[in-house]
Amino acid sequence: MPQVWRNFLPSRLREGPGVGQYSSMPKFRDRGTDRARELRNNATPAETRLWQYLRKSQTRAKFSRQLKVGPFYPDFVCRQLKLIVELDGHSHDIAPERDIYRDRHLSELGYRVLHFTNADVLENIEGVVTAIEMEVRRLGCG
Repeated sequence: MPQVWRNFLPSRLREGPGVGQYSSMPKFRDRGTDRARELRNNATPAETRLWQYLRKSQTRAKFSRQLKVGPFYPDFVCRQLKLIVELDGHSHDIAPERDIYRDRHLSELGYRVLHFTNADVLENIEGVVTAIEMEVRRLGCG
């Protein structure tokens, strides 16, 4: 290539192959955003109802929905207090051993897990929210 035309090429073409590729560049880590979004968009009526109380820090703690914690996607997570709220529906009845394994793993990560059934939320939302608020206060917020 004549030297005259070389000056008009973008620098990445002038410098040859491999420009912009660094071996020390960290690899992309999947944060599970797509899966979390899918779970939020397909929330059960009980999850939707409880979220109306947990969002905007109405329990004096900031909760997120379907946030990835380790390999799991708990229903509601307060990272500050390391508190997880799980609503147990039909899928939890089918494989309770998975719940035991998940709870043990989350406990090893320092999380406290509260379980409520979908029926609890739909039939006694005030009692569920009160129990969560009591745990939030016990853990030192509010």
